[in-house]
Amino acid sequence: QVQVEESGGGLVQAGGSLRLSCVASGTAFSVNDMGWYRPAPGKQRDLVATIRNTGTTNYADSVKGRFTISRDNAQNTVYLQMNSLKPEDTAVYYCNVIARRTWEVRTGSYWGQGTQVTVSS
Repeated sequence: QVQVEESGGGLVQAGGSLRLSCVASGTAFSVNDMGWYRPAPGKQRDLVATIRNTGTTNYADSVKGRFTISRDNAQNTVYLQMNSLKPEDTAVYYCNVIARRTWEVRTGSYWGQGTQVTVSS
């Protein structure tokens, strides 16, 4: 099993910044894509940002120019730097890791428990 754990959430005023971190741990696995998601109307988890193991990134339109996703492949860690936060960014942010166990052919999708981000106006 691959464990995923997020950290870094909290309460911040509008216009402020937060940095989320997510670590994937376990034995005998390799990580492909990593990303951040949050709930949206009609969706349990909506894409915020993803990053491939090549470094290619993808962002939701609502966070482009404000959020930056990055990763440390050696540490199986992904970060989300959130600047110019708005009250509508308030949500539980979930980390997702696409990984393959060494003895398996297909990849699996692993989720963390989520970290709360609250932006006050």
